[in-house]
Amino acid sequence: MSSEETPLLTTRDGATHDTIYGRFTQYQKKWIVFVVSLAGFLPRFVQTTFVPSIPQIAKDLNSTHTSVSLSVSLSIFATAVGALFWPAYSSFYGRRMMYLCGMPFLCIGSCGVAMSTSLRGLLFWRFVQTFGCSGGMTSGADVIGDIYKLEERGTDVGIFLAAATPFGFAVAPFLGGIAVQYWSWRNLHYSLAAWGLLQMLLIHHSFPETSHPGTTGIEKVTLRKRFHIAWVNPFSSLWLLWSPNLFATILASSLVLISDYVLLMPLSYTMGVRYGITNEAVIGACFLPNGLGNLIGAPIAGRLSDILMRRWGSRRKGVWYPEDRLRATWIGGLFMVPLSIAASGLLTYVSGPIGLSLNLLCLHMNGMGVDFVLNPINSYHVDVAQSRSSEITAVCTAVRSLIISAATAVVIPSIERIGVASTNIIAAVLALVAQGIIFLTIRYGDRMRASMDIGFSAIQRH
Repeated sequence: MSSEETPLLTTRDGATHDTIYGRFTQYQKKWIVFVVSLAGFLPRFVQTTFVPSIPQIAKDLNSTHTSVSLSVSLSIFATAVGALFWPAYSSFYGRRMMYLCGMPFLCIGSCGVAMSTSLRGLLFWRFVQTFGCSGGMTSGADVIGDIYKLEERGTDVGIFLAAATPFGFAVAPFLGGIAVQYWSWRNLHYSLAAWGLLQMLLIHHSFPETSHPGTTGIEKVTLRKRFHIAWVNPFSSLWLLWSPNLFATILASSLVLISDYVLLMPLSYTMGVRYGITNEAVIGACFLPNGLGNLIGAPIAGRLSDILMRRWGSRRKGVWYPEDRLRATWIGGLFMVPLSIAASGLLTYVSGPIGLSLNLLCLHMNGMGVDFVLNPINSYHVDVAQSRSSEITAVCTAVRSLIISAATAVVIPSIERIGVASTNIIAAVLALVAQGIIFLTIRYGDRMRASMDIGFSAIQRH
């Protein structure tokens, strides 16, 4: 059982520790981080470059915006499936093999999307496309954990996460909008297939296996059975949701993240229609304030959560209470996110350059606010269960994606039925509910951890 007084980090044998993490030179490690950061950026790029092209795809397929936008929900669902599947099998076959196996799905799926002539075909190939590259979001942190010691990996994990989420949100829709406006959405997806092929060649020729020796299942298979096909339960890590702390914080982060998609996914049919923006490149540029908010908010939120951990730890004379990190979410969850999304909904009634400028400001504030919630929560997950951080990353990505996929499926119908302002206010209320869940986790975190011990980390004094 654990409690507030339970130690929260464990150590490993020193000699073995140095040998395992000394397998690669510093140059090799930096190259590995570059490759996995590129692989982590790709899923977000595939997902968000699609959004500015929705009006053109709906026109080409003689469909509606509501129907085509279902492909966004389906691709997010594919991310949830891939987030559980690829890391689970990487524990048996190794990290490198799973990267190589995923890329053909991306290439085939991208070509399928480009050649789609019906909505049904588009939805199917979007699932295949996103499933193939989704492992890059969850396996990258595992790879970095394979090659760096605990006290050395922080900077490189930050680089990977910045590439996988904030940078992707900042540039991908803009580049996607330019491609759709001045090229075509079909050629965009052919280029994604080419990217996947080049990345597969890059991984094949320059990316070594990083799993610790003796830890993969395939190493225990005899040479005559090296083509052994194993069954690995991809849902095994879901048992971590029995932890009240993890379930509460994952649910809260998902509810906050909904606001991002409520603002961004229908952008061409909200801000685009309201302010007469028909150029897909300009629509894509409207995503930039939100992405820049992510880029700015991520380091500030991380620094703030560290400061609060130290400050509250000193108040307890060095006793570490991991839920103190969650106090950094108050600014984003209580103010920035709900106020920005509610204001954006109401500002759709304001016309002209002033209304557009204020809406862009709301997008920027929302991007910062979401990171003020997500970053402390992600760090909290590592704090409380360092030994299971890769499993928690997979579960967190999967659950968030499942919730977001369900939410995005109803965003456009909700806007059509009750309007932009009412839909945004509902998202703002969900963000406030999320902050209430976080408050309860901060208040009763020690009791929640003690009620269900999943192998929480173990040091309390720093």
